Amino acid sequence: MTFQSLPGFRDFYPEDLARRNHLFRLWRQAAVAYGFAEYDAPVLEPLELYKAKSGDEIEGQLFSFTDKGGRDVALRPEMTPSVCRLVGARAGALKRPIKWFSLGEFYRYERMQKGRGRCFFQFNADVFGEPGPEAEIELIALLIQCFTAFGLGERDFYVRISDRNLWFHFLGALGFAAEPALALLGAVDKYERSGEAAFGPYQEKFGPLDPAVRDRILGFAQIKSLGALLAIAPELAADRGPAGSAGRQAAEDFRRRLAQWEQLLGGLAAMGLERFIAVDLGVVRGLAYYTGFVFEAFDRQGDLRALAGGGRYDGLVGKLGGPDLPAAGFAIGDMTFALLLEQRGLTPTLVRAADIYCVIGGEAERRSAFADIQSLRAAGYVVEYPFRELGFGKQFKAAGEAGARLALVYGSDELGRGVVKFRDMGERTERDVPQAEVADAVRDFFTGK
Repeated sequence: MTFQSLPGFRDFYPEDLARRNHLFRLWRQAAVAYGFAEYDAPVLEPLELYKAKSGDEIEGQLFSFTDKGGRDVALRPEMTPSVCRLVGARAGALKRPIKWFSLGEFYRYERMQKGRGRCFFQFNADVFGEPGPEAEIELIALLIQCFTAFGLGERDFYVRISDRNLWFHFLGALGFAAEPALALLGAVDKYERSGEAAFGPYQEKFGPLDPAVRDRILGFAQIKSLGALLAIAPELAADRGPAGSAGRQAAEDFRRRLAQWEQLLGGLAAMGLERFIAVDLGVVRGLAYYTGFVFEAFDRQGDLRALAGGGRYDGLVGKLGGPDLPAAGFAIGDMTFALLLEQRGLTPTLVRAADIYCVIGGEAERRSAFADIQSLRAAGYVVEYPFRELGFGKQFKAAGEAGARLALVYGSDELGRGVVKFRDMGERTERDVPQAEVADAVRDFFTGK
């Protein structure tokens, strides 16, 4: 019987793992440069943690089961509930703002498609304890750095920014209460992919939607600049203004929100990142827990799905048992991101090379070489040697194929004279070194002394 991996799961052969580690290395470097601290959490969590965040219907998308202790558990589909649990447990002792990141594996039982599997990796970055746009400025700047570190530029991707606060203000002005407004946001989120069918779930639950109202909603989703948003500001403020003190307060809240938009976009522009940014109220992020600014990174040239996404989720830490704590974050999935790099020709050729190759004569010479091999490896050098006895010609060929910069020759003639022959594989030069001085000579070779 031949066994294969499960549908939607991936094997990582050494060359594949090297490419994945390349992603992780540059993402990790970017996060550390921005002052984020790395954390991790269990891959198996209580099922109730995800139900508390997303409702009972989430179970259909999870790998969930009852463990041997009778507990309902699930393989984590995302990191947000876990990081909220961790931060909530120690919120009083953590210095704010709390800036954390993680690199982990996640599992979702869903339909497989291009750039999406049932097992995948994500880079996650979150800021807790900062209620203002400073958190979003930091996160969006980090998100952009996570792309540009690979050689991607403004012709390759951009970040679309929207605002669920403005959406709720707008829908409230049209007379929609919180629950139907949330359903309409779900329709707007799907409209770009599904067209009119996106409004089906709303109409099934709340009844027909007036075509004129639908057109106003779709028109609001077409706002693509701060200027366009400011242009309709008087109209939106007036929609809520005449209704007494509550209406005047809503109008004032709207004006204050526009000032936060100017702060967010101004901060990103001051960082020189304006060319990567687009205002786009068509982005609403369908998840119900988002509470403010939301953003997604998109492929500017191709047909890839969203490359990354995130936003503010101020109420979630409290909802999952912790204190009320402002929060915002984003995630990048490895599968779609790797496809983007491949399409742009930016997937590197990663070479696994030895530092040293030991060319060995017979069995006696092999035993003599082993002590040096072990001590050099302990010192951090990548050292290879033939497992079986081979001619010197084949061994030098193997040294070249291994990418070794230095070959150490342990032949009967050399050992009879108490020396090891050093061959510089690049310069094609040789010299004898007393065997007792091999470690010092190797160190000097690689440090250029």
